[in-house]
Amino acid sequence: MAYFSLFLSALLAATLLPAQSEGLLAALILEGSYFFWGLILVASVGNTLGSVVNWWLGYHLQRFQDRRWFPFSRGSIEKAGERLRRYGLWSLLLSWVPVIGDPITLVAGFLRVRFWVFLGLVALAKTARYLVIGLPIYSWG
Repeated sequence: MAYFSLFLSALLAATLLPAQSEGLLAALILEGSYFFWGLILVASVGNTLGSVVNWWLGYHLQRFQDRRWFPFSRGSIEKAGERLRRYGLWSLLLSWVPVIGDPITLVAGFLRVRFWVFLGLVALAKTARYLVIGLPIYSWG
């Protein structure tokens, strides 16, 4: 149940919903009853899949951009697109950063960034983040 809770927490944390998973990861590592690398894997996969949800939403939301109810202005989309183009696909390595990471993944879908490139860069960033958080706790715990 702990692995599933961590997976769900990590998945939700990577969407546009306000959630976080680092505290649960830290608590499970400190508890010492769970396989460290399993926790890192579950958190990384969940968080990456949450970003995939954002990419998918961005990919499919593009067709609604001219509708009155659409939540983003054309100017804000163009501005986000310019930033992604200026900094390149490598900006997806910032997908782990709170506040800006989730919109980056949404814009990547909106701009039709190739899925496999997106997935590789985001998975790398998300896994590195959980390792930076988890390894010190694991080695000190």
